[in-house]
Amino acid sequence: MKLHTREWGDGDRVAVLVHGIMADHRTWRRVGPALADRGYRVVAVDLRGHGASARGEYGADSWTDDLVDTLPAAPELAIGHSLGAMALAGAVERLVPARAVYCDPAWEMRPAAGAGAARFTAFKHATREVISGLNPRWEEADVEVELATLADWDPTTAYAIADVYAVSRTPARAVVPSLVLAADPSSLVTAALQGQLTRRGFEVRTVSGAGHTLHRDDFDGFMAALNGWV
Repeated sequence: MKLHTREWGDGDRVAVLVHGIMADHRTWRRVGPALADRGYRVVAVDLRGHGASARGEYGADSWTDDLVDTLPAAPELAIGHSLGAMALAGAVERLVPARAVYCDPAWEMRPAAGAGAARFTAFKHATREVISGLNPRWEEADVEVELATLADWDPTTAYAIADVYAVSRTPARAVVPSLVLAADPSSLVTAALQGQLTRRGFEVRTVSGAGHTLHRDDFDGFMAALNGWV
């Protein structure tokens, strides 16, 4: 499936951005322009079931295959967040980016089928006050983006989560030079997993004090953590 995309910049180098569940390309509202300022043409997708992309059957294969169908091959840089990092890791052998960055990747989750779906779908109608309370470091513009992306998100996607994570999604090796950026602390990238990833060829860095949405909790810290990779 061809996905809806948003682009920034017209540089000779290409960077691609893949958001997490419940979000869409708008989560990268500061990252996209910042990379464009560094000479990239930046392409951000709306995953299937998110934003302006079509709905359909949801699962690891469909989210991964859609990236291959949509994104330019062999980009200079590929960045995925959370569920988007899972999809990117599944697509990386076919996309073949020069460098891949996985932001607090959702590779290890074991939610019960009902509980996992319910936790996500309940957030569909979160209020401004709830979002602000859960994310005290966000700018007001990010709260507005969250409200808009939740409105455009298909909560049916949440029911695929249990099947997606019935098996580990942690890559067996770093297919291309790969950086993992972890929240501080991270419930997804534990200390044990960080050690495992290092042994598998990944570089692991932490964005000090940042929560799961690193790029919105601490944009400056997030960009600094990308030093040498962008």
